[in-house]
Amino acid sequence: MSLVERSEPSWQFTRAITRRPGQSAVQGLRAVNTGAPDLAQMEADHAAYVALLRGTGAEVTVLDPLEEYPDALFVEDTALCLPEGAVLMRPGAPSRLGEVDHMAGPLSASYDRIARIEGPGFIEGGDILVTGREILVGLSARTDAAGAAELRDIVADWGHALRVVETPPGVLHFKTDSSLLDSGTILSTARLAASGCFDGYRVLIVPEGEEAAANLIRFNEAVIMAAGFPRTEGLLRAEGFDVRVVNNSECARLDGGMSCLSLRF
Repeated sequence: MSLVERSEPSWQFTRAITRRPGQSAVQGLRAVNTGAPDLAQMEADHAAYVALLRGTGAEVTVLDPLEEYPDALFVEDTALCLPEGAVLMRPGAPSRLGEVDHMAGPLSASYDRIARIEGPGFIEGGDILVTGREILVGLSARTDAAGAAELRDIVADWGHALRVVETPPGVLHFKTDSSLLDSGTILSTARLAASGCFDGYRVLIVPEGEEAAANLIRFNEAVIMAAGFPRTEGLLRAEGFDVRVVNNSECARLDGGMSCLSLRF
């Protein structure tokens, strides 16, 4: 059965998993050093994010920090959650490989079927966009062709089509520049949309200068986005979306966005 035949939209969820930031989060990976994050603000923002998820009626599991892994709050990179099962990823950042084992237990509480990317390729959840018709995987510095091919073999057995596309040079993850708004609508930066990877979809382009707003999540009826992008917020509200805004200034210092902070299923 293909995704297009499924009764539930790929943005409709009953559960989510998040992880609170640890003291070590201030040492997390980042492409550009814009200063150490304010941990107290990060913790407050994370609590607000969890509250928004719960406000949709979903059950949200909040895991304890992993001090040995500064980036562990960005749980999305460790797994892909689908209706048929979960797939544990193999992160392209060597310092993050150990995070995956810590996600296996929490996922086993919700899934009977859990597969795993064994390698030698690597793939992170931030490069995977599940739409109403297919799974898009963007190749990046964190996701390679071998990792995408191994994932394709797994999800094909579960009835999912997977298409590999390119992530723009210098962009951390495919979903840094794109998000799903509904089963056929994508929010994208102009640079990613220009590649043609979203042909056949309705595409809304993030206003120039607000490219960081491209990473958001559609979570049930809510569109949860980072604060500080008024033109993007206005665009989405004009399109009829129920927009909820949360501060993300400190996670943004670590290249983290709305999708990074949760596994949704």
